[in-house]
This record gives sequence, C-alpha cells and structure tokens, in this order.
Amino acid sequence: MTLQTIAFALLFAPLLAAQDPGAAARLARYNEWKFGMFIHWGPYSQASVEASWPIMTPRTYAGITEERYRGLATTFNPAQFDAKSFVRLAKEAGQRYMVFTTKHHDGFCMFDSAYTNYKITKSPYGKDIVAQLADAAREEKMPLGFYYSPPDMNHPGFRDTTKLSATNWQGEPTRPEWPLYVDYLEMQVRELLTRYGDVAIVWFDGLGEQRKYDGYRIHKMIREIQPQALINDRIGLPGDYATPEQRTPKGIPTRGAVVGHTDGSKDAGVVTAAPKPADFQPWETCMTINGTWAYNANDKRFKSSTDLVRTLIDVASKGGNFLLNVGPTPEGTIQPEFAERLRAIGAWLKVNGAAIYGTTYGPWQGLSFGRSTINGKTAYLHVYDWPKGALELPTPGEKIAAARLLATGQAVPFQQKAGSLTLNVSGLPASDHATVIELKLR
Repeated sequence: MTLQTIAFALLFAPLLAAQDPGAAARLARYNEWKFGMFIHWGPYSQASVEASWPIMTPRTYAGITEERYRGLATTFNPAQFDAKSFVRLAKEAGQRYMVFTTKHHDGFCMFDSAYTNYKITKSPYGKDIVAQLADAAREEKMPLGFYYSPPDMNHPGFRDTTKLSATNWQGEPTRPEWPLYVDYLEMQVRELLTRYGDVAIVWFDGLGEQRKYDGYRIHKMIREIQPQALINDRIGLPGDYATPEQRTPKGIPTRGAVVGHTDGSKDAGVVTAAPKPADFQPWETCMTINGTWAYNANDKRFKSSTDLVRTLIDVASKGGNFLLNVGPTPEGTIQPEFAERLRAIGAWLKVNGAAIYGTTYGPWQGLSFGRSTINGKTAYLHVYDWPKGALELPTPGEKIAAARLLATGQAVPFQQKAGSLTLNVSGLPASDHATVIELKLR
C-alpha cells in the first residue's frame, strides 16, 4: 500500500469498520485505480447488435429475431482472441483494473460453467475465455473483476422459456421454480469466485426490482470466499459503490444518495461543493466509446480522445472511478478506433497520472474552464480552455506553497489574496486534451 492508500483507508475506517472491517481497505485500493476497462462480449458480436436487449425489448432494439439471436452461439468462434493483448492494451491506456462480462442477460456464459450448456466451451471456439483472461491478468498483475447478470433469459427458473423473452424478461419470482433459479445464480457466482484466482470486483447488473435475487445471501458468500472483492450496487443492496451509467452525476454523491443509473433527473443526495470525507459515497460511471456496449460495425459515433480524457477528469473531480467499455469483434480483437483512443488516454495519463490516480474530489467544483482534484496536500487544476493571460479562482482556503505545470515542471507565477487566487499562465504551453497545474498546499 502507498501512503495515500493508507491515508484513505484510515479516513474511511471509523465509518465502515463496524459494518465491514475490510471495506476501508477495499475502497482505498479502488480509489487508487481510478480508471478501468469494461468488456462486453459474446456471440451477439457476430450480428452487430446490442447485448441481450434485442430479445428483451425488440421494439427498441430491432434487427434480429430471438431464434437467430440464440443461434449465434453455434457459430461463435473468436479464433484471434489473445488475452494478453487485451490486458496489455488496458495497461497502455493507463487502466488499472478490468471488468469482464462473464454472463449477460441472455444467459450465455463466457466461462465453463458446470450448470449450463449455453456457454463458450460448447461453441465452436470451445475454450474458456474467462480462464484465459484471468491467467493473463494474473501474469500482468492486473486486477480483474467479473460482470455477472442476475437476470437470465435462458434459464427456465428465471422465466417461462416457452415464451419469447420480450414477454417476461424481468423474471417471474412468484413461480415455484424461482428458488431453483436463485440457487443457480449462487452456484455460478461461486464458480467465478473459486476457479479463477483473486477477484477484484463482482459487478452485478440486476435491472429492476433487484431484491428478488436475495442479495444478502449472495453478498455473504462473496465476503466469505473473496473478502477483498468489491461489490457494486445492483443486486438489491448498496454494496461498496454506486453505478451511474453513460453519464456523470450532477454533483458529488454523498452517503445515502440515490444516483440514477441512466437518468440524471433521479439523482438525489449529490452536492455541488466538496463534502466531508465521511459523507462521501464512492461511485463509478461506466461508459461506451461509441453508442453501444457490444461490437457494432455500423456504429461510428466515436467519442474523441479529448472528450474521453475530459470525462475521466470530470469523474475524478467528483471522487469517482471511470470504467470505459470496449466491445470486441467476432474474431476476438479490439477494433482500431477503440485502441487508438485508449492509447491516447494512456499517453495523457503517462504525463498527468498523478492528477488522477489516488485523488478525490477537488476543492474547486463547478469551474467554467475545467475541474480540480486533490491528493493529500497537493491539488490539481485541470484546465480545458487555456487562457491567454491569467486564471482567476477562489482561494482554496489554504496557503499555496508552489505552482507548476505537471507536464513540464515549469513554475506558474501566482498571487494569493484573502478570497482569491490568480495564476498567471501567459506564455506557458498548453497540453493536449487538458493542461494540469499542480498546486502544493502548505
């Protein structure tokens, strides 16, 4: 553990120790990672359609019948998959953890589960993708987490599978078969926890009415088998952190906050000024590089490298983590447009990573020209729009001892008065995407 990790753990320890002695250490480690790779992948990549949703809500995600969707498992053969290349690309991008979809809502398992034949080892590919990725991550010392969907369109205990998924995709917990399904869920999660080494995160995606999955029972099992694993908030319990999706919250989430997964209008309990550390709600936003989670050859709505770097900054400035998704191709590769953007983010982080990793929400919120983060007695200003003269902002409440450009080390002249701070950046070079000014506090 670094000194910053220990400090973060000590900060949260009094709050969390009574509930869960390991929570402070888990969250401290998570806070240091800051940036991760999400991977949505399955047979659906062959059809350039979204994962699972075309059979659940076909009116919204049209383009494939359920029969054809199911048949994709019989032709899935990603022969070019190289687990090490995935992990190494994540490292090039500056990502410090990975989360892989072991099973999406359609029920297809990318691991060799003993409890179903709807899985990767029964496809033409025939090999356990999760095992390969776990081995590569272990070798590269990359923390690996597992996405697992509690909903399962393929299991007859979850729903009456004689009907189309669109008619009962939210599950049928009042049927007598339901307890058998929860047993199945528990057994598969147990497989993931016991077969593939250390698990960094268990990332559930429970959709609506998550209490039906008996989250307490599942949490208890995870804590017993993998006490260091983080658990997100999508199986009916708060878990270690909240998970807004495809967006950042309007402010900094606080304890007990309700952060709508996709709808920002549902945010409650977020604040627009830095809260007390004990009041902060850990969180993570997951986001796509284009418009879809799964591979889609027709989706060219790629976010720019600058937009992605600035989203990472925005997330960090509010204390969160950023989980950026890739959808591998049917052949098992990551498309060049994704790789190009990931490497661009990595190049920026190689120079400016100190302003992201291990930081938390900064003393300045709602800045018009950028964002701020802080780590101990070092604050960072992330400037988007580089001015020709000076930057004016409120004083952080502490004396500034020194200011410099993080990328070059050049000193930044400053003047601090009772209520204001002036940074004279005239003639100093701007960086691509965002320029970081490091401020040492006394």
